[in-house]
Amino acid sequence: MNKIKFFNFVLFLFISFSHNINSSCDKAENASRVTIAGGSLTEIVYLLGQENKLVAVDITSNYPKEAKELPSIGYVRALSAEGVLSLSPTLILGEDDTGPAAVMEQLSRVGIQIEIIPEENTTNGIIRKVKCVAEILGVDSITKDKTLNDLNADAKELRLLTEINKKEPPKVMFILSMESGSPTVGGLDTSADGLIKMTGAINVMDSFEGWKPVSTEAIIQAKPDFILISERGLNSFGSIEKLGKHPSLVFTPAAKKNNIIAMDGMAMLGFGPRTISSAKEIAQKYNSSNE
Repeated sequence: MNKIKFFNFVLFLFISFSHNINSSCDKAENASRVTIAGGSLTEIVYLLGQENKLVAVDITSNYPKEAKELPSIGYVRALSAEGVLSLSPTLILGEDDTGPAAVMEQLSRVGIQIEIIPEENTTNGIIRKVKCVAEILGVDSITKDKTLNDLNADAKELRLLTEINKKEPPKVMFILSMESGSPTVGGLDTSADGLIKMTGAINVMDSFEGWKPVSTEAIIQAKPDFILISERGLNSFGSIEKLGKHPSLVFTPAAKKNNIIAMDGMAMLGFGPRTISSAKEIAQKYNSSNE
């Protein structure tokens, strides 16, 4: 855990013990009017069939498309107390970067129950997150069990694929953006690192933590077999072929073999249920390249 994340975590704990902010999975006192701060949680609420309880979501909640029609409370890390209070929520579900902390404290002081859902960038972490949300919202056991059984079935398929990949694990690099001229890539302790490990591959950018621009020399030396990028990140290039010709990538094994995979960014990095499906698709593409 880097210093910034550690500081935020300590601050969150201080506020949590002082007011009405929790990090448990106990059934909510009143889940009739739910506000979501975090796209993965919105995805989970819809998966559980509980969308009728939603009164608002944040701007990262772009899936399913119906969620975009709900009132927005802004960006998950920059919420406004006034904007949230105007919607009269009885419960706020948030990811661990929900903030700022002062706003969360203000909301808790007026008696709104706030549940910060524990996050872990792994397959099991996703399943635990879904179970936690189901328990907080009081989802009936039949719906909860069916949803979890379906996710566990997907997770089992993913594990079978990753076991194959781990025999000769591909070296993978995740590019967040190319806006600075140098690719900004995912190091350790990032959602990209979690995704790569879920697929049974190796994150070649393992010499640093967080997201960081890297040089052409570093990329050539890393020799990634595959490059992952979000569809949004790819948009500035127009096509995978054009991206592969970028001076910082053209000499990599991934570019030479056209092993560049572009997918929906939230589906890959949101660590909601779609991340398991995305990881399966990526792992299958690793396998296909070896056939």
